[in-house]
Amino acid sequence: MLYNIIQQKRNQWLQSEECTIKELLVYIEQQGFMRDAQIEAIKTYLFLKIACGNQPLWRLFTDGKFNTLNIDDLSLTVSARQTMTNTSAAVALLEYARLKDKKGKQIAPELEKFINANPADIDYEKAFKDLFYGVDYTDYLFSLPMGAGKTYLMAAFIYLDLYFAQNEPNNKVFAHNFIIFAPSGLKSSVIPSLKTIQKFNPAWIIPEPRASQLKKLVKFEVLDAQKSQNKSNKTKNPNTQKLNMYQPLDDLMGLVAVTNAEKVILDKVFEEDIKFDFSEDEKYKQANELRNIIGKIPNLAIYIDEVHHAVDEDIKLRKVVTRWTENNTFNSVIGFSGTPYLEKAEAVTLANQFSIKNIELTNVVYYYPLIDGIDNFLKKPSVKISSDNNSLSIVEQGVRDFLAVYKDTKYADGTIAKLAIYCGNIENLEENIYPKVAEIATEYGLNPGDVILKFHKGNSTYKITQEAETEFVSLDLPISKKQIILLVQIGKEGWDCRSLTGVILSQKGDCPTNMTLQTSCRCLRQVDRGQHETALIWLNRFNADTLNKQLQQQQDITLEEFSTKSNAKTLTELKRYSRMDTLKVPPIDFYQLKVRYDTLIIEEKTDTAAKLQKAVSDETKENILIEEQNLQGEIINRYQLSESGEEQADFNQWLYLIAKESFGFVKMPDLNKYADILRQIFAQITYLQQGVETLCYKSEYNQSLIRSNIRKAFYETREIKTREEIIPEQATLLNIEHFSSKIETDAPNKFQPIQVTVEKIVKADKGELEINDEKVLAAIEALKAAGLNDQVATIQQSATQSNIDISQSKSTYHYLPYRFDSSFEWRFLKEVLSLQDFKNKGLEIYFNGDDNLTDFQIACYKKQNQSWRYIGKYIPDFLIIKRKDSAIYQAIIIETKGGVYADKFKDKRDFMAEFIRQNNTQFNYNRFDFLYLEDSQTEPQRIATTLNAINQFFKD
Repeated sequence: MLYNIIQQKRNQWLQSEECTIKELLVYIEQQGFMRDAQIEAIKTYLFLKIACGNQPLWRLFTDGKFNTLNIDDLSLTVSARQTMTNTSAAVALLEYARLKDKKGKQIAPELEKFINANPADIDYEKAFKDLFYGVDYTDYLFSLPMGAGKTYLMAAFIYLDLYFAQNEPNNKVFAHNFIIFAPSGLKSSVIPSLKTIQKFNPAWIIPEPRASQLKKLVKFEVLDAQKSQNKSNKTKNPNTQKLNMYQPLDDLMGLVAVTNAEKVILDKVFEEDIKFDFSEDEKYKQANELRNIIGKIPNLAIYIDEVHHAVDEDIKLRKVVTRWTENNTFNSVIGFSGTPYLEKAEAVTLANQFSIKNIELTNVVYYYPLIDGIDNFLKKPSVKISSDNNSLSIVEQGVRDFLAVYKDTKYADGTIAKLAIYCGNIENLEENIYPKVAEIATEYGLNPGDVILKFHKGNSTYKITQEAETEFVSLDLPISKKQIILLVQIGKEGWDCRSLTGVILSQKGDCPTNMTLQTSCRCLRQVDRGQHETALIWLNRFNADTLNKQLQQQQDITLEEFSTKSNAKTLTELKRYSRMDTLKVPPIDFYQLKVRYDTLIIEEKTDTAAKLQKAVSDETKENILIEEQNLQGEIINRYQLSESGEEQADFNQWLYLIAKESFGFVKMPDLNKYADILRQIFAQITYLQQGVETLCYKSEYNQSLIRSNIRKAFYETREIKTREEIIPEQATLLNIEHFSSKIETDAPNKFQPIQVTVEKIVKADKGELEINDEKVLAAIEALKAAGLNDQVATIQQSATQSNIDISQSKSTYHYLPYRFDSSFEWRFLKEVLSLQDFKNKGLEIYFNGDDNLTDFQIACYKKQNQSWRYIGKYIPDFLIIKRKDSAIYQAIIIETKGGVYADKFKDKRDFMAEFIRQNNTQFNYNRFDFLYLEDSQTEPQRIATTLNAINQFFKD
């Protein structure tokens, strides 16, 4: 809980005049790419770097860096007060003793009593060194739950260090190079970790052009190659060769190497007869060359993912790291963990009398609770607990529950919802779980072979195939059609599958007992950011009790709290202002396509029987040509495939499907009237599969088209005629009737500019903005005394216009603040406002994307053959306008889209080309243009595209 003390001091610093990163933090928040958990971690990281000098934790506490207690307000013995007055470390230990948990209960009242009674007997420096495991170097641990984006946070820390290191190259506080240890137990974790870091855009946290410069500075290396020998030399160790490419190392900056801990841990190093040092001894160099060169990398920061303090391999890694820290080249160790807890409490003894016991890792400097991530960046779980002692019965309940809710769930990235069933052992999976799950899947109309994946390490009876391994690593891709995953001792920790939506633990032993929390939470990773997604967890009583215990120990919450977190959001009140009168924004004139539909029934009564006789024809056949080749690739035979297909057929189910697809127009009684004809059609399009005596559909027929023809037989023949009209319309960019001067929101970061800037702009509009420059104020007073009021007004206007927000507000913000659905829109607006050609041409840009506030909405249609089909309204994101005689003379309509939504917008984008043609034809001059931008473009590409459109369209 020491992180609470650090956070309290951090918050004081952030509000103080000493804080130099306020503008940077505002920038990060306004970009909108980093989660709240990540932003708060960044605040702590920069506080420890800048305000605390990157010092070890024991030193910071001993020096009283985090002290906030006023000892004058405390009830202390005389000797305790004297000790507190003279010893900062004593105050720090007392502050630790007085910490309270979230329920307001003091965590160590007995420790406070001991300090008060025995202040002179305690070695406070030794106490803090022992609390932090005797570590002399900088060692900070950031605790975030899975799904919070720990790998992106690592990337953010790297770029922030490099940003400040370039500003102050000789300041040892900031790291120049980095090595990342991916989770040791996961052999396949190195490449995904690197790819995630490579995808990180430093412009999310650092303004351009520095962000792009830093991106070019970074050099990525993957140290995952296997050594050819246990005792290699430099020509045989490929990992060492990669690092040797950067020799000499003295001025190296921007190296980011990713590896597993195994690459730097050799068991024989810890044998007593082998020396571990950094001498030039040839024996050492041959056995430990990779560690040797890593230890020489200058200003090196070591990032360790999934830190576990007491695990044997982590202990070994710590020994290696400790040797590295003895060099002057070392910067810090930064750890990351979702579970910063010990299996059993560790004790620190004070004055040989009193023990402080901790089950938490004490070097945690930042902690984000799991409960705060739920319904934020984690799915909200529904936890079902079965009292049934039959494991198979629990599996059946869980699978049915999952399929009832998530069978047809498809996420925005194209992946489908998946359920993981942990089976304990391979025989149970193959002989009990799989047959039952396959039976249920079939009942729900699913093909077991298509939707169920069995994945385990195999044994002498049941082997695992390469295909299954491929399917497993592809689960989180849109190509995967697997919905139910059966696992044995796989996928407990480090398995990152965001589309996993459900977990079943039906018996003791389905997962290691100490990993019940991690395993249960595998399904909580969010897929679509900003969406309120849900998940399903089914447990037997043993696993439920274990999960409840681990939640209480590690998260200080109960299972009930975990599964019933409130959806209530904290609302923030924002003030809004219309500037339509200030800017005198005119309405926009345009022509709108209107399409009218006239339906004519040209057949008084339909002859259903006659039409049914024509339901199967040559047009409904799908010719499948089979070619046979010999080994030389020569075609030796061709033949038409007539009877094939494995989809089972049933007459009644077929009729039901026809009725279902008619959306209620053709009912089962209507079909039963023509049962004889329909049975003839059914016999024609099905065949009896030999061997299994199963009726199946013939693949030579287009079954969907035949069902459509049958439904058409029950309709009178109709003709739909369309009439097109081009009519003039006028729209205002702000419907004042829908505008409110105050709103409450649970997402204030979506509103830009921020309220402080909004108030400045409004005051500037009224001429009330304060001027803080003393020289300017003195000049104004002198001019007033001389009666030169005209010059006073000129100076006041000039002084306020020097503020970039105020000067830009003259060409945007017809109301304040704008509400953006994405940070991409906000970034684009700022990019345009900074363009010199935009300013020189006297252009204005207005956000139009809030469909509740604008009247400028365009009805869109899609051309099909010779008619139009209405496809919905399009609300342009932005308008860049040029005025003539106060009216809007020309306008570029701009659409900004995230790449994932590009395909969905395609039809409307195509229609906009027709819209532009219509309007420019009706007005007889080039009045409108349309610009489409995606966030997959880089900022320079967007700027170039926008600048080109401005210069080509807005002619002087």
